[in-house]
Amino acid sequence: APASNTAPHATMTHHTPRPARSIADLATPAVVVDIDALEHNLAAMSERLPGALLRPHVKAHKSTALAALQRKHGHHHFTCATVREMIGMANAGLGDDLLLANEVLDAERLAALAAVQDRAMITIAVDSDATVDAAARAGIKHVLIDVNIGLPRCGCAPHDAARLAERARTKGLVVRGVMGYEGHLMVNKNRATQQTETLAAMDVLRAAANEVGGDVMSAGGTGNYDVHADHRATTGVTEVQAGSYALMDTYYSTLGLPFRQALSIVGTVVSTHDKWAVADVGLKSLGMDHGDPTIADHKVWFCSDEHITFATEKSADATTRAPQPAVGTRVRIVPAHVDPTMAMHEHLWLVRGDEVLDRLPIDLRGW
Repeated sequence: APASNTAPHATMTHHTPRPARSIADLATPAVVVDIDALEHNLAAMSERLPGALLRPHVKAHKSTALAALQRKHGHHHFTCATVREMIGMANAGLGDDLLLANEVLDAERLAALAAVQDRAMITIAVDSDATVDAAARAGIKHVLIDVNIGLPRCGCAPHDAARLAERARTKGLVVRGVMGYEGHLMVNKNRATQQTETLAAMDVLRAAANEVGGDVMSAGGTGNYDVHADHRATTGVTEVQAGSYALMDTYYSTLGLPFRQALSIVGTVVSTHDKWAVADVGLKSLGMDHGDPTIADHKVWFCSDEHITFATEKSADATTRAPQPAVGTRVRIVPAHVDPTMAMHEHLWLVRGDEVLDRLPIDLRGW
């Protein structure tokens, strides 16, 4: 069933992590989340975009436990990327207002999503006749018209948004408004240019919103959340779909955002040589589409399936080099892209320094 986490090999015996009191006790590779950095990030975002002004994107962490922490900071509406995330959030009692910001044609999955509408507010994105018709056939009640505002991905042409909205209404769907994702503008170190281009994209989305009708105009992300916070009175955006801010990664860390790096992958050095060391964290435990991960005071050479090869960096004056880590040393590796990294792991560990506080499931993986 779409709501299930069961895989064809699920009858295999899974290893249950032993109780851990410190990072030294963890089986590696292990996802660790610094609780103080996480709380800082959640508080900082809720101060700038309180309540319904933020619709946190759970694809960034895929954990109902972390979503519950976001809810404690005042955010009761959530964005999802998959039907699995939507149903999992509803089953966890976090279904006040869930948006599937993605197009889905799978009739079985849509029917399963429609089945939870009695206990969750469900809205899905549509951008074509086919997606509108699929939603209507499945019994989905609410939709947003997804408008392309510059990223060459999903979204209808802006001039077609009103027609699609009318088609949806004739099929009995409630059109709540529009959404658009200016993902191509998320990471731009020239923040002035980013602001200008974001506001231009919002002009396009607002024009479509005026034609479509409804109360929702949803856009944005972690990389330009501050533009939306500063200009929401003029853009018309009612909610921002930021997600990575909670845990962060090196992709967003270049922008000088007020969020701390909360996530790292703990690995164990398993081999050393004169010029390099190897730890047990590789391609199967790191999202690599945004580049190599980082290790403080070290230079990452490359990643392979189960390993990361790295070397200590020379000092600024190039006269000294830190000692090579010994076999058995624990290292913290920061991924470049948090979302796919989280999808590779079954659970995370909340930590403070080297102390392990709790183990939380990453329970929204899969589709």
